[in-house]
Amino acid sequence: MASTTRIGLFGIGLDTYWPQFPGLKERLEAYLATVHSKLARDGVEIVDLGLVDTVPKAFAAGHAFRREDVDLIFLHVTTYALSSTVLPVVQRAKVPVIILNLSPEAAIDYATFNQMGDRTKMTGEWLAHCGACPVPEIANVFNRSRIDFHQITGMLHDDPECWDEVDAWIDAARVAGVMFHNRLGVMGHYYSGMLDIYSDLTQQCAHFGGHMEIVEVDELSALRREVTDAEITARIADFQTTFEVQADCSQPELERAARTSVALDKLVEIHDLGSLAYYYMGTGNAENEDAISSIILGNSLLTARGIPVAGEMEIKNVQAMKILDSFGVGGSFTEYYTLDWTDDIVLMGHDGPGHIAIAEGKTKVRPLDVFHGKVGRGLSVEMSVKHGPVTLLSVVQTVDGRLKFLVAEGESVAGPIMEIGNTNSRYRFPIGARRFVNDWNVQGPAHHCAVGVGHIAEKIKKLGQLLGMETVKVC
Repeated sequence: MASTTRIGLFGIGLDTYWPQFPGLKERLEAYLATVHSKLARDGVEIVDLGLVDTVPKAFAAGHAFRREDVDLIFLHVTTYALSSTVLPVVQRAKVPVIILNLSPEAAIDYATFNQMGDRTKMTGEWLAHCGACPVPEIANVFNRSRIDFHQITGMLHDDPECWDEVDAWIDAARVAGVMFHNRLGVMGHYYSGMLDIYSDLTQQCAHFGGHMEIVEVDELSALRREVTDAEITARIADFQTTFEVQADCSQPELERAARTSVALDKLVEIHDLGSLAYYYMGTGNAENEDAISSIILGNSLLTARGIPVAGEMEIKNVQAMKILDSFGVGGSFTEYYTLDWTDDIVLMGHDGPGHIAIAEGKTKVRPLDVFHGKVGRGLSVEMSVKHGPVTLLSVVQTVDGRLKFLVAEGESVAGPIMEIGNTNSRYRFPIGARRFVNDWNVQGPAHHCAVGVGHIAEKIKKLGQLLGMETVKVC
């Protein structure tokens, strides 16, 4: 899987100016160097082509960006430049472009400027502040060329809002790269009758990229046979450290869960999986039923370390979980439970794995005599998402066969929950529970969604723009 995001950077100018206005080119190159330094960070490789100031350089730059396989291009408009020095770059590179319309200072020092005396020097100074001038020209040409573009208008220095937006675009490009290279395991079959969760695997690849690896429950069962007693003992010790294992969890059930967890890790390693969606009854096959009914703790450990696992074969939702986790905010499997009209909150959670890395306190492990609606019994996890801001994300399949993002920002709040061995959280939304539910449902999502900590709707919107997907924000 790719671990480096490649960002293209170039500035624009007009070669005619350089002999006319000594020092102007060097000044603009210094602006570009400042942008380069602000883009630099771990996991990002910057392909910096410097100032493009002629048409031949524009064609060369387009070929260079294409050879370097950049994910995203930042175009820093340093001064007036011809649109003919921009279009070939973006046409050939064929990746999303962000126009940086950045003033070098908060304002021109008008008094000093007007006292310069030499009108040639004054023009050079003016051109050093003239970056906004060609942006309408560039936008016009991009629109007429059917090239999508995005723009950030602000200041080169002391403008956190501007640079936060730059950071969000880079983060979105990084997550798009993660999704493109992700290997999603598909194990078992759909839960019979849940028509909302059925999805076309080719469609998923068309929108996100990635690879769908079909894996067999029988392989997991076979791997369980090879797990040693020492591996089981070590994994139980991991459980005791990671979870708050309740006293009524029996040793045989812990051993069963540990055996499956070790085997599941091996399955993920064999197939190089970055996420997994599964469901299986195992009826009539004792080994398979044993594997699937003891899988929850292992799934929770995988989810916490960046390999999200979704039950009920919810492929759309494991994509949402992977996106949230790749943004660094978790991504736990959830659905509506009920509404608390007294406190105006929505209770949400799910049986099965939870993202224990975003839990409020230590996740509890409880035994269940029955997995409701499923075959088997065993250990399950009980957790609430950390109190504070949260983002809900659903990957929605639309009537025309496309995918879109559905997003809501709210807050995980303290209060009583149902202690039934499932994930369970209380969420408050700024538009109130009633309107949230109505506005969310009208978009036609599946009954599952993913939840992460923090408010990142704007980053998800940018990811949607990079992927050509609509993003609907409810609140």
